[in-house]
Amino acid sequence: MRKKNYPVLVVEDDPVTRRLICKTVGGAGYAVAEAENGKIAQEMLKKSCFPIVVTDLMMPQMDGLALCRWIRCERNADYVYIVVLTAKDSTEDVLKGFETGVDDYLTKPFNHAELLARINTGMRIIGLERSLKQAYREIKALSIIDSVTGCYNRRYLEEKLPGEIKRAQRYRRDLSIVMCDLDHFKMINDTYGHQVGDMVLHAFASRIQNVIRKDIDWMARYGGEEFLIVFPETSIDNAYRKADMLRRLIAENRLGVSERDQIYITASFGVSGLPAESDRDHVVASELIGNADACLYRAKMAGRNCVIKALKA
Repeated sequence: MRKKNYPVLVVEDDPVTRRLICKTVGGAGYAVAEAENGKIAQEMLKKSCFPIVVTDLMMPQMDGLALCRWIRCERNADYVYIVVLTAKDSTEDVLKGFETGVDDYLTKPFNHAELLARINTGMRIIGLERSLKQAYREIKALSIIDSVTGCYNRRYLEEKLPGEIKRAQRYRRDLSIVMCDLDHFKMINDTYGHQVGDMVLHAFASRIQNVIRKDIDWMARYGGEEFLIVFPETSIDNAYRKADMLRRLIAENRLGVSERDQIYITASFGVSGLPAESDRDHVVASELIGNADACLYRAKMAGRNCVIKALKA
């Protein structure tokens, strides 16, 4: 992590000491902001992110320990590394500071090289904390994404859909789901092999995800060549029209599997949903999925490459 423009907030009521600290820290390449007491620092922290805070202990209005206590209680999104400067050096004061959440202490008068060493340590710790968070986000993403298609997996579906249903019921909004299945997919696997089959599944999911509403609609692989698309705030009739548009999009675009071969693929769709005017407050995900699956079965029996919607929720 580079020092340049790395934010450090210096909180010190004595103007001479504050200017000296700012000059030392800023001269080392950090982006320094300053506050004359904890109350002002609190307002600055509400508006901007300062990963490292260097604060005096004894200040008017809000002292260093009160500021530290507030940071630890209120700022949970990103960790803030706190270094306290104090003229006190008793064991009791040090323990009280660490109990409050202080990361490091320096006793006045302090050595400027030592202060920079403490800030550099804080920067490394913040960097490690951010790396761990990023690794966690990546692991979490892998746990809910289907590796073949890039859309959500069955686990995500089972966790997310019940919440969508509760939200629709709470606010009396429409909710629709579409179950879709690639037609004659076994023939593709048998003819071209499973590697091509995976490529077809990925292309199918990508085409759909590219046209549904970003950050509103979502798609999950239900199993095999079956997928489920969730359309929040969408009536069954509108979901039917969207499903038919997707059906035509899939059927009208060939998929190249080699320099010579191109595959025509089609899909069948079953539509179910929960109307906004429904007075049923206990609809569960399995019921909606079951209705959509039954419609999908009817679409298969009707000759495939078509859309069937449920007559009622």
